[in-house]
Amino acid sequence: MRPEHYEAVRDLDDDVEYHRDARIVSGEAEETVKARNAICVVTAGTSDLPVAEEAALTAEVLGNKVVRVYDAASRDCTACSPELEPLIAPMPSSPSQAWRALSPASSAVFVDCPVIGVPTSVGYGASFHGISALLSMLNSCASGVSVVNIDNGFGAGYIASQINHTGFAAYKEEEKMKILYF
Repeated sequence: MRPEHYEAVRDLDDDVEYHRDARIVSGEAEETVKARNAICVVTAGTSDLPVAEEAALTAEVLGNKVVRVYDAASRDCTACSPELEPLIAPMPSSPSQAWRALSPASSAVFVDCPVIGVPTSVGYGASFHGISALLSMLNSCASGVSVVNIDNGFGAGYIASQINHTGFAAYKEEEKMKILYF
């Protein structure tokens, strides 16, 4: 959403908030069921931030704690794995070598939780506006990896919230995190 669209929405309801990085508007729900576990949103770099923030804010509005791990390609990719449950990961359309190590399929090896891949339209070369990343994710044979459409941060945050609010985590004795990977 562009700032001028936010102004039009705010004219209808002044209890809304504009999130510039995510390019979305949110409002307070009258009642939100809080999830016990957290969702982790991970990006390899910084070009995925708008999509990652869209997913993170969606999950928060739906009553989830969210842990953000941005620019993870420059860090140890297993740093947050002990706390993970579902994972959302946006993947740039032209992944670098560092990103390949952090792809949703690679990440699924390190975590005991669902991983939600989110291809993003940013990239260079033969990225085809996210189609390369989408096809890479869809052709993965990794167990526990699901994929949403290109730049669909809302869809990733929503499905991660649904997973987080179901009995999936109930069978675990200790508190864990769901992870969203961008």
